[in-house]
Amino acid sequence: MRPDGGDPEPDDYGLPRVDVVVPDDARELERDVVAYRREERRRRRRARTRRLVGPLTRFGVAIPIIAGALLVALLSGVLMTAFGPRPAPRPSGAQLAPRPSASPGRVGGLLPDEKVDLVTGDRTPARLRDLRPGVIGIVPPAYRCENVVAELAGRTQQYKLNFWLVADPRPAGGRKPTSLKDLKACAGTAHNGAPLILEDRGGVLAGAYAPAPGTPGPTGTGLTAVFVEPDGVVTEVARGPQPGPELTGRVESLRSG
Repeated sequence: MRPDGGDPEPDDYGLPRVDVVVPDDARELERDVVAYRREERRRRRRARTRRLVGPLTRFGVAIPIIAGALLVALLSGVLMTAFGPRPAPRPSGAQLAPRPSASPGRVGGLLPDEKVDLVTGDRTPARLRDLRPGVIGIVPPAYRCENVVAELAGRTQQYKLNFWLVADPRPAGGRKPTSLKDLKACAGTAHNGAPLILEDRGGVLAGAYAPAPGTPGPTGTGLTAVFVEPDGVVTEVARGPQPGPELTGRVESLRSG
């Protein structure tokens, strides 16, 4: 202890004496304990932050910039897919068959010489006989989208052909015709390939190739596939087709034709 009225005397090692005050009540140290614990919490938070951001700051600002660029690219791809232009039909360089074996609107003949609307945001008039080569899918009223739509979309894209979807507008008892909105939603289920949407308000295609409205069974409730060769001849009409090797062979034969 410091003697009264004097300076501290050096100890045996030549160091000045240090005043040490021992409180009578430990509660007097509570403020120091609180400050110590606060500083320890800050130190632990800084250590956690360094562990989290350490990998990102190891190479400076390069990693955050790359991550931001990847995010922008991902968002751009999503927006282009959702709002980008629809695929255009693949044109055929072949001439129409001059002397088909059947009359228009029948198997072995050309498509009817009529017009429909190609729906790609706006409606663009299209001549039916220009819809070649490829497959036209006619869906009945109140159609429930089937896996065959995605299958046909994928196979036609694989063989560089076209695939169109069109609704049968003819009345069918209490069932309403499939709307353009439902038709587009069905086309959106195809992850490989993109079906093109047609609007045939006169029901030309359905009247020529699809079963009568209200026909019972899979034939009346399923899709009707019309296979059109490059020269415009309808080679086959499949009612209620199912995915599988047989359907793949039918699509592939259009390319060879």
